Amino acid sequence: MSNIIEFSIQNNEYYCLIHFKIKRELVPNDLQNINPPDPIKNKFSHKGVVLSGRGPIWLYGFLIHFYHPTKFIAIYDPRLNGAVVVESHTLEYKLGDLVPINTLNIEL
Repeated sequence: MSNIIEFSIQNNEYYCLIHFKIKRELVPNDLQNINPPDPIKNKFSHKGVVLSGRGPIWLYGFLIHFYHPTKFIAIYDPRLNGAVVVESHTLEYKLGDLVPINTLNIEL
């Protein structure tokens, strides 16, 4: 577990929701020491990834790049009760699609 960011993983049939909590104020060179959950080791590389958490835009850029090999990447937006697809490698999910997120079953 990192002393910088705490990650939690919640899987469902279509995607893996990765929620993060920052433990202290981040500085850009912290990116060198952040280890997000590995999609191959955690067996979700064949699914999409939904990212959730409060952090700087450059952290999101890092995470989007890290999860690039997955089926799709979406960013959770609580105002929409869903996640917006920002990258896709499948015809099932297009850029701008909204992936419904059941917030009753997840801890954000």
